[in-house]
Amino acid sequence: MSGRVLVVDDNKVIRQLIRVNLELEGFEVVTAADGAECLDVVHRVRPDVVTLDVVMPRLDGMRTAARLREDPRTSRLPVVIISACTQYEVESGLAAGVDAFLSKPFEPAELVRVVRQLLHREAPRSADGRHEAEAEVEAEVEAGQAERTAG
Repeated sequence: MSGRVLVVDDNKVIRQLIRVNLELEGFEVVTAADGAECLDVVHRVRPDVVTLDVVMPRLDGMRTAARLREDPRTSRLPVVIISACTQYEVESGLAAGVDAFLSKPFEPAELVRVVRQLLHREAPRSADGRHEAEAEVEAEVEAGQAERTAG
């Protein structure tokens, strides 16, 4: 089963890179240049997953994720942040209800894996709305940062 992915990034090259990698795996891809455009098109295109960059003009990725969570029509829509994924971004993203994080630069296979994983599950949340697997995500981010600095 493939799905529809809304890719949101202000960098046209990054948007195209993500789009091509997902389309090669059979996904339908719709793009938006920033969070404001994402909020304009999300109800029209009804994606199965949204990828968000963090730093964008008009409306950044964290505020976009928070707005998606506040809207009952998109409150359960899986959201992945594709960014440098600093500890601050992870903490802010978790607070905003982000489901997954993918560090730039990313491997295309990892992008596809994360999107597929989000398509096939709903992220478990604890009673306070935060992810039960929060520590696991933070460990993955730290491991990825260590790899980049070592390599």
